[in-house]
Parts: sequence; structure tokens; C-alpha cells
Amino acid sequence: MPDTVICAEGLSKNYGRHLGIDGVGIEVRRGEVFGYLGPNGAGKTTTIRILMDFIRADRGKAEVFGLDCRRDSVAIRRRVGFLPGNVRLYENLSGRDYLRFLASLRAEKIGERAEELAERLDCPLSRPIHSLSQGNKRKIGLIQAFMHRPELLVLDEPTSGLDPIVRHEFYHWIEEARAWGQTVFFSSHNLPEVERICDRVAIIRRGRIVATERIAELKARSLRSLEVRFAEDIDARTFAAVPGLEIVAHDRRTLKGRMKGEMDVLLKTMAKFQVTDFRSRDPDLEEVFLAYYGKDDHAP
Repeated sequence: MPDTVICAEGLSKNYGRHLGIDGVGIEVRRGEVFGYLGPNGAGKTTTIRILMDFIRADRGKAEVFGLDCRRDSVAIRRRVGFLPGNVRLYENLSGRDYLRFLASLRAEKIGERAEELAERLDCPLSRPIHSLSQGNKRKIGLIQAFMHRPELLVLDEPTSGLDPIVRHEFYHWIEEARAWGQTVFFSSHNLPEVERICDRVAIIRRGRIVATERIAELKARSLRSLEVRFAEDIDARTFAAVPGLEIVAHDRRTLKGRMKGEMDVLLKTMAKFQVTDFRSRDPDLEEVFLAYYGKDDHAP
């Protein structure tokens, strides 16, 4: 399909005793920012390496731009900006010479674009790479992925090791990429980050996709926390029949709970009493994430 940039079906990779991914299916549409969410070891990097043809899947198929990731990998890479999770640079070169070298492989010049991006990140391109901090090396990795305005950006944990100011600038880059019509596929375990910039997200758990949805849809299916205070004593049993309400704690004049779905019945039930305070908090993506994973699956 012309509007599909990445299409993976039934991708599986086994490393002997360790399962990489099992039956992974992903569809990324043209122009969207797609998040690939999971903790370390869930299979995010394995998927990306298969898409980039750095490793081969045991089963399944993967296409980028409608091209086979194995047979047409060179043609695909010409149109992709890629940032690996573990950036390895030519340490003896300066940042500027390194970017010039990569640009020459595409028969391009480094140009003003790379210089502009470096200035925005406050990245010292004149210094030898071996003298730079890990954060500055990560910045150079970001610059080389973005500097030629590729059709597709594939970014593996792009904000890992970046300070909050640089991370905020990176979010601007993603918005600019969206405005240019570029497609972005990036993995992350930073849940507020995915919530902030993605259109859709796939959640991967132990090598398997457990959900692929729009951010708003994920949050709509999760529980909203609430607390109600009354001016008079109440009988909590009055609220027991409210659809979607889970009462967590209560006393004579306070009710705490979690609400899923529409709140109309709850509000009408509350209206039978004099309410002195009502607090409701929408779930953040971390709570949604824990609903899929459970506490035991957070460990690497």
C-alpha cells in the first residue's frame, strides 16, 4: 500500500536460549510518528535491526517503502536516517569530519543543515570525537540521522543519555519532521516522551506485540483516579452499582477510587449528596504501560 512505509508480518528471531521476537507485526503509515514501547530486552532493537537488515529474521517478512528489507536493503538505506541504540563513531575524526565523511557516502556535502543542527544542540563539531562526552557523541548521532532530511527516520532510544534541554530540542526536531512529511519510527522506554510526540504506539512485551493503538485510545481504556469529599456522611454502598467504578478506600465523608469509561452515572450519584471537593486525574501513559506489563515485567 502506498501509504504504508513500514510493514512487518510475523517477524520472529530466536537467539538459541533467548527469544528475540515472536510473530511481530507492525504497520507504520506515511507521515506519522510511531512509537515502539517496551523495557530493555523486550525486542525493540531486534526488530529495528531486522528492518535495517543488520540481522535476519528466522521467520516472517518485512518491507520498507514496499521494498524487501533483505533484497533491497541498500536502496532502503538511501532513504532512511538511522540512529542505533549504541552509537559507535570514528573516534579519531572530529565531529565535523565525521559528518562530512557520512555525507560523502551519499554524494552530498555536509551543508548548512548539519551546522544548524549542531548549533541548536550546542554540539562541538571541531573537537575530536574521542574527547567528547557520551552525551555529545549522542548528539552527533542525532545530527547524522536528521541532516539529509530522509523520508524515514528510524531511531533506537534516541534520547538516551541526553539532558532535559537537549531532549526538549529533539522534540522540536520531531515536530519539524512531521511538518516536512517525514515518517518517524522510534523505540523508547520513556513513557511520557512517547505520550508527548507519538501518533500511535505499539507495546512490545517479551518479544510479542500486545497492543497497537493511538495514544488517546490507550488512555481512554485505562483507569482514571478520583477522590470525592462530602459535607455529610455517606454510605459507600450507594456507589457500588456505578458502572466502571472501583472503590479503593472510603470513610464516612471521603471516597477514593478508579473509574473506567463514562462518568455520567457517577456524577449523577454524587449529585445526591453535598460535595465539598472532587478531584479527577487522567492516567498517564506509565499507568497504561503497567496495566499491560504488570510490575514483574519492568525489570530488564
